[in-house]
Amino acid sequence: MDRISRRSQGLEGVRFGDHRISSLIFADDVVLLAPSGMDLQHALGRFAAECEAAGMRVSTSKSKAMVLDQKKVACTLQVGGELLPQVEEFKYLGVLFTSEGRMDREIDRRIGAAAAVMWSMYQSVVVKKELSRKAKLSIYQSIYVPTLTYGHELWVMTERVRSRIQAAEMSFLCRVAGRSLRDRVRSSVTREELRVEPLLLHIERGQLRWLGHLFRMPPGPWGGVPGMPHREEAPGKTQDTLERLCLSAGLGTPRGPSGRAGGKCLGKGRMDFNLHP
Repeated sequence: MDRISRRSQGLEGVRFGDHRISSLIFADDVVLLAPSGMDLQHALGRFAAECEAAGMRVSTSKSKAMVLDQKKVACTLQVGGELLPQVEEFKYLGVLFTSEGRMDREIDRRIGAAAAVMWSMYQSVVVKKELSRKAKLSIYQSIYVPTLTYGHELWVMTERVRSRIQAAEMSFLCRVAGRSLRDRVRSSVTREELRVEPLLLHIERGQLRWLGHLFRMPPGPWGGVPGMPHREEAPGKTQDTLERLCLSAGLGTPRGPSGRAGGKCLGKGRMDFNLHP
């Protein structure tokens, strides 16, 4: 697949700093990227031709087209004379991406999946008296938490999201502790009793780990300090999340060239970090 991708590459691609990304590959799953429908059709045609030359073919039943834009934009793509359906959302590597670029639907889906896991184990694990707390918490850590937090490095942690995650967390832990939300016991008391760290702390640690990867990258358009694509104006909630992570790690507040936090994501320029104690 790497050879097919290299041979089919052209001038199309989405610009990221000084780099141009034309495809994402994981095993036999391929995402083609282009700034316009015409460019994407050209890239898709070359890719399909290289696949046929290697004795493979593009599965039109599994392939979809999606435009990442705040407005609805039509994108007509064809492979071998067959029209690919255009969708508003698509699941890739277990994460739901939407055409608007928001993660709200994915977070809702993770919370729903975690709830389904809990109810599937409700009688046999969660409230079963013969099962020890240690065993229940082991299942909580190994099954429930990974199901709920998969892909959390991409999440923008607004107050609404934090509240919903905490509610999903306590929904499981309160039942393990043998109490309900109507008992009006503080979440911190339940966690201390069960000796479980806050789930929000687990998520923040994962996002800091991801941020650490960016810091360790060599300076350039992809990452490092400086070198992260930045916004020239305040980008809102995404920048709020980045600032909170930097402050909690003692790294200071990220600032753009103008001295203000933020800027246009994937735009030109750099983001410098003003470090302070």
